[in-house]
Amino acid sequence: MGKTVVYEVKVMFGDCDPAGIVFFPNFSKWMDASSLNFFMQCGVPPWRELERINGIIGTPLLEINTRFKSPATYGETLQVHTSVIEWGSKVLTQKHVIMRGDTLICEGTEKRAFCVRLTGESYRIKVVPIPQDIRERCS
Repeated sequence: MGKTVVYEVKVMFGDCDPAGIVFFPNFSKWMDASSLNFFMQCGVPPWRELERINGIIGTPLLEINTRFKSPATYGETLQVHTSVIEWGSKVLTQKHVIMRGDTLICEGTEKRAFCVRLTGESYRIKVVPIPQDIRERCS
């Protein structure tokens, strides 16, 4: 496995359901934020800048798998440990391990692809090969 980057999340009252437990979609939101943070911490420019450089608009999500282990609540600080566990030619798999100190809260994987806009149809996108320089920065 390559680099691991840690993204910290402060759980707010509004992140929780009426029982005071983090509402499950928030974990997906935090994993998505940690995915972008991973690339930026590895030296990949923000997506808007990358689009100007080589047309890549980001890494849309293709698949997600999440397993919940322990609840979390407001006032807690969580750490999202993110790494790339598999590089394909066009698709990568990121792993996210969400911890509260030494306690495993949640873990998940995401399959993502680097995409560009279709010429003449800016509302449509297509998958492109993962640039070698990005792969090297993140490995």
